[in-house]
Amino acid sequence: LNLLTQGMVIKDGSKMSKSKGNVVDPDEMITAYGADTVRLFCLFASPPERDLEWNEQGVEGCFRFLNRVWRVVYDNLESIGAPGTVPQAAEGAARSLRRLTHRTIRKVTEDIDGRFHFNTAIAAVMELVNGIYAFEQKAGYPAALREALEAVVHLLSPFVPHIVEELWVALGHEGGIERAGWPSWDDAALVEEEKTIVVQVNGKVRAKVTVSADADEETVRQAALNEANVARLIADKALRKVVVVPGRLVSIVVA
Repeated sequence: LNLLTQGMVIKDGSKMSKSKGNVVDPDEMITAYGADTVRLFCLFASPPERDLEWNEQGVEGCFRFLNRVWRVVYDNLESIGAPGTVPQAAEGAARSLRRLTHRTIRKVTEDIDGRFHFNTAIAAVMELVNGIYAFEQKAGYPAALREALEAVVHLLSPFVPHIVEELWVALGHEGGIERAGWPSWDDAALVEEEKTIVVQVNGKVRAKVTVSADADEETVRQAALNEANVARLIADKALRKVVVVPGRLVSIVVA
């Protein structure tokens, strides 16, 4: 286990050692959960520079996650078309899925290339899997779904090499996942059409409004002031100040 972390392995509040009788037998864990699950937990549980707190619930959580990945691939094999299908212009949920896919590719690439932030890279892939589950029931755009599934398998390859090889074959590919090369993100797919802006009234979040990504400050300001709940709260009060933080926040101060 120490080969996978630079820090110590902690169990029950103290350093894992034979003398304390708190050693976890990796062979038993591998037999119960598989080598990929144990690897994933060790890399996900903490950054490499920190001690790893051994937690069997965490191991079980990683096991459940890998089972979710397995299911979401196999459950969609008949609906995603053949390998090599290039996603065309997408709209709505499919466009959002493509944005999430390419944002995840960028995040994971940056986290593991030189930074070795494996835990945050794995967390990003988990978010992408959640996005796929939310999308998979929607009709159309099979290429966008295939692209997302292949990205998940690709991005997990440094962490769980055995499972991803099987899933890569299931997705219709030959020659091994390593020969396919590391995926790259498409900057065009990252462009957002809309942004969700938080609206505060006297320092408390009261609403969220969705505006065009290129909306100017006055448009955002009016959208916030006209939002139903905000309009109700400020209707009989004097408007003191409205501060627009581009792309993030509108802060309204009333008396």
